[in-house]
Amino acid sequence: MRSIRFRLTVIYSLLLFALAGTALAVTYYAVAETTEPQPITERTAKVYNDNRQYIGTMTVADVSQVEAAVNYNTLQTLRNYSLIALGGLFVASLGIGWVLAGRALRPVGAITRTAREIQATDLTRRIRLRGPHDELRDLADTIDSMLDRLDHAFQAQRQLIDDASHELRSPLAIIRTNLDASLTDPAATADERQRATAIIDRATTRMSRLVEDLLATARRDAEAMTDTDVDLAAVAREAGDESFLPDRPLSLRYRTTGGLHLIGDADALRRAVGNLLSNAVRLAPTGSTVTVATGQAGSWLWLAVADEGPGITAEDLPRVFDRFWRGAANGSSRERRTGLGLAIVRQIVESHGGQAAAFSGPGVGSTFVLWLPARDRSDGSPPPAANPLPVADRRPH
Repeated sequence: MRSIRFRLTVIYSLLLFALAGTALAVTYYAVAETTEPQPITERTAKVYNDNRQYIGTMTVADVSQVEAAVNYNTLQTLRNYSLIALGGLFVASLGIGWVLAGRALRPVGAITRTAREIQATDLTRRIRLRGPHDELRDLADTIDSMLDRLDHAFQAQRQLIDDASHELRSPLAIIRTNLDASLTDPAATADERQRATAIIDRATTRMSRLVEDLLATARRDAEAMTDTDVDLAAVAREAGDESFLPDRPLSLRYRTTGGLHLIGDADALRRAVGNLLSNAVRLAPTGSTVTVATGQAGSWLWLAVADEGPGITAEDLPRVFDRFWRGAANGSSRERRTGLGLAIVRQIVESHGGQAAAFSGPGVGSTFVLWLPARDRSDGSPPPAANPLPVADRRPH
């Protein structure tokens, strides 16, 4: 009796009963007012024969009284049948209301059953409600969309945990191997112990960097940005001052344009540019130039970091922003990385409503571009697909 279906049935029935009762009452009142019904008034009259002799009495009535009596009986019949009809209509309305309420609430039952079958470890179930595009269909589609986002988030989380576990397993194995083989072996020489110590130091450094990158990734997922007015050229130069720390002769060249403002998190954007610069420093050949440039194309601002390194093949280019991905160039570099730097860059840019793109080819270096919406952006156009910093613009003149 507490169900919505029961309450809807009662409400529909009472409303229908009230409307029908009102209609019958109005009809009854109209008939009563126009016909002036009243019971017949009996009178007696003396009866005489043809010879004027009294032979008895009889009941008589006027013609108008007969008509009024007929109207009265008709009105009484109308009242009786109306009451019977109202009773039958109430019972029928209960049944019809129960059926119609059940049909109207059938999508709610489908939503409830699907919600009961969904578990935190299995978000593959969907409602996929069919029928007219009404409020319940819109609710079901909204829940399906929410489940899609949750499923994607859980899958990304599981993938991140699996990848992190796999990445941590290797340095832990290296540490354990060197501890067992050298540092805990009484017969190990001083050179062997020094070599094992250096290997363990590199492994722990790699683990520390991986943990820092994972924490940065988690913060970007969980925390809200501190939105302020950001000068993109200032962000580029500050990131260059903080992150361009080469261990060999390299040059840093700025091609920035002033007056480029957006709403965003300046610290996060500096970290994104710093990751791009660290990547460029690691891959750039000795004596080459790393270029940092900014500009605007329509309602989009862009920040580009270009190097003159070995470049990236066309097959690997779509994967450079994936978590824990390291191409052949990365794998043969001077320092083994965690594979999270460019993934963090993409995450930061997308959290600002922008896109990260990479342009490269074997032997021509790489250009990483961050497309960010301008502060006064009003249209919904996507960012351009072309490289805003061609090779000719990033070579020293």
